[in-house]
Amino acid sequence: MIQRIAIELGPWTWWVLGLVLLTAEVMLPGVFLIWIGLAALFTGILSLILWDMAVWIWEVQLVVFSLLSLISVFVGRRFVVSSAASDQPLLNRRGESLVGRTAVLEQPIAEGRGRVRLDDTTWVVEGPDLPAGTRVRIVASSGRQLTVERA
Repeated sequence: MIQRIAIELGPWTWWVLGLVLLTAEVMLPGVFLIWIGLAALFTGILSLILWDMAVWIWEVQLVVFSLLSLISVFVGRRFVVSSAASDQPLLNRRGESLVGRTAVLEQPIAEGRGRVRLDDTTWVVEGPDLPAGTRVRIVASSGRQLTVERA
């Protein structure tokens, strides 16, 4: 079946596959099919050049496509990961962004736990027992819980 499709479409088989994969990349979330689609298009370019050669059988084409897919995925992943660095690394880690700030205890820290209000949110804090109204500095964050010390 694969051999029949490859013979009927000729070198355009890879172009069709590449365009289908690139279209699927647009429809589906993620950045993965684009690299495999580009490998299919590059295999199509090689097929246009090498189609009349006896060694360019469909099995060789599949091996070339597989190797190009692996190479393009690894190179593409490195390109995407290196360009994904943010200028605001703590944007979605609100608790970590509060480390170093000072606040006033809203509820006393009793038995190691209390509450502090920062901006529009009340946070659970842990630290040494302190009365309400004491100024504290946030020294660490663990999820929604902040660790504080007397400022």
